[in-house]
Amino acid sequence: MKASCRLAAECLVMIEPYIKPGVTTLELNDLCHEFISRHGAIAAPLNYKGFPKSICTSINEVVCHGIPDARQKLKDGDIINVDVTTILDGYHGDTSKTFLVGQGHKPVALKLVKCAEEAMHCGISAVQAGGRIGDIGAAILEHCDREGFSVVREFVGHGIGKGFHEDPQVPHYGLRGKGERLAPGMTFTIEPMVNEGHWKTKILSDGWTAVTIDRKLSAQFEHTIAIRGDGTVEILTLPG
Repeated sequence: MKASCRLAAECLVMIEPYIKPGVTTLELNDLCHEFISRHGAIAAPLNYKGFPKSICTSINEVVCHGIPDARQKLKDGDIINVDVTTILDGYHGDTSKTFLVGQGHKPVALKLVKCAEEAMHCGISAVQAGGRIGDIGAAILEHCDREGFSVVREFVGHGIGKGFHEDPQVPHYGLRGKGERLAPGMTFTIEPMVNEGHWKTKILSDGWTAVTIDRKLSAQFEHTIAIRGDGTVEILTLPG
């Protein structure tokens, strides 16, 4: 898993210089697909339950599962989440990052992106063997509440390994001390989606693209983590 997760992380490092005004999301998709294939891996989203592309590209009010498109060009001031999942030697690695496009960002966009990344790390810091799933969501929700943003409820983190989506589900909201107990051997994602406005989302007619109900901004960061046999917590999706 660590090898697959490292490759996914390195794909995000590779794509960052290409994220600039005028580039299409399909170009980003094709670059990531080629990178993943060249390293002997498979892009997990491609044809997964009918998803048509190799990565997800979610711009501005798109919360998640945005579909790369040749007609969709990045603009100065956009924010875009790029979500990469690899399959290497039968194991999945899943990570995402929200990038700033160009320079002309409103202060709320900068604050939101910063909050989303911090929220992910708050969730990771709450993981400990013997703890509970609810500890993770509570830490994320408390941080976002302090910053004045909301946390999406309809999409959650998930167990991952030989399967793309496995148990347990990992909500990004919750109560401390509640939920499934965390134990050594678990591998799962923490991937809070943080909205400028209301937490509710809506799925567009393509059946995939989720947008904020009020069309305000959304940002997301994601890592795959493991609770090792000795109880230590490791972020697997770090570049080598």
